[in-house]
Amino acid sequence: MKVAVLLSGGVDSSVALRLLKDEGFDVTAFYLKIWLQDEFSFLGDCPWEEDLEFARAVCKQADVPLEIINMQNEYWDSVVSYTISEIKEGRTPNPDMFCNRLIKFGQFINKIDDSFDKVASGHYAKIENINKKFILKTSPDPIKDQTYFLAYLTQHQLSRALFPIGTYKKKQIRELAHNYNLPNMVRKDSQGICFLGKIKFSDFIKHHLGELEGEIIDIDTNKVMGKHKGFYFYTIGQRSGLRLGGGPWYVISKDVEKNIVYISKENITNRARKEFTVGKFNWIAEEKPQDGNYLVKIRHGEHFYNCSLTFNEDSATVISEKEDRGIAPGQFAVFYKDDVCLGGSVIIE
Repeated sequence: MKVAVLLSGGVDSSVALRLLKDEGFDVTAFYLKIWLQDEFSFLGDCPWEEDLEFARAVCKQADVPLEIINMQNEYWDSVVSYTISEIKEGRTPNPDMFCNRLIKFGQFINKIDDSFDKVASGHYAKIENINKKFILKTSPDPIKDQTYFLAYLTQHQLSRALFPIGTYKKKQIRELAHNYNLPNMVRKDSQGICFLGKIKFSDFIKHHLGELEGEIIDIDTNKVMGKHKGFYFYTIGQRSGLRLGGGPWYVISKDVEKNIVYISKENITNRARKEFTVGKFNWIAEEKPQDGNYLVKIRHGEHFYNCSLTFNEDSATVISEKEDRGIAPGQFAVFYKDDVCLGGSVIIE
C-alpha cells in the first residue's frame, strides 16, 4: 500500500512515518509549504526553515523520499482569508478545522499522484470501520487527543486517512522518538495556529487589520478603564494581556461597530452561561443524531461537558451541565457519544 505521509518536522508526524515504514508500507513524505513569507518579510529569515530542515533530516535517516508541495495560494484562499474575515466581524475563528478538511485531507490529495492509497498524519485520533461507516474515535491521551480539530472531515476523507499514532499516548511517542534516535526527538511541540508557525497571532492581526484605538469599559460600572488598539485583538473570556491593575479582569463582550471591549471582574460566574445555539453542522457518519444527551467540547483540550442537544430547523440548542464564560460566536462545538466523535458545529450565539 502506498501512503503519503504529511511531515511537519515535529515529533508526532516523524514517529508516524517511522511506524508506517516498520509495518512495511511504501511511504513518501510530503512537506506542505504554507509559509506566508511575503506577508511577513519584515521578520527577516523565514521562521519555518527549521521545520523543513528537521523534515529533511528525519527522511534522510529513514531513507524515505521527501517532496515539498507548495500550497500557499490554497491556504490563503481556504484558511487565511476565513480567519481574517471572522476576526474582523468580532467572531472567534478556528483555522485548524479548515486546514484539516480543506487542505491536508482536501486539496493536498488533488495535488499528489492518485496511486497513493492513504494519507497519513501525526494526529492523535483513531479511525474504525464499523458497518461500512468510518468512525472517528478519541485517542487514549485525553490532553493530546485531536478529534476536536478533525470533526469536519467527511466519510470519504476518513476512508483515505491514517493516524498511526492514534493508539498511543504522548509519553509513548516521545519514547519511540528516542528509540528511533530521531533528529528531532527532543524538539518541543508546536503551539498556535497552523499557518503562522512562530509568528505571534497579534502580529498577524496587526499586519492585516492595523491598529484602531478604542476604549476598554467596565461593564458593571460603565467606567473607562483603559485603551486598546483594536477589538479584534481580544477574545471572549480572555484574561491575560489586558494590562490593567486591580484585576483579574475578563473580556465579557465586544462592540464591533463602536470598537469597545467590555470587561468585568465582578459576578464573573453570573456572566458565564451554559446554553448556546449552534449551526453549520458536519456529521461524520452522515447521519444527524437524535435529540438527546451527549458530550460537547467548545475548545481543544481534555475537558468535555455533558449536554443536551435539541434540534430546530437549521440550528440546535445546546444546554451544558456546566457554565463557561468563554463561549463565543464563531467557535466550534464538537459532539461526542462516549469515545466516538459525531461531528462539529459552529456557535451562532
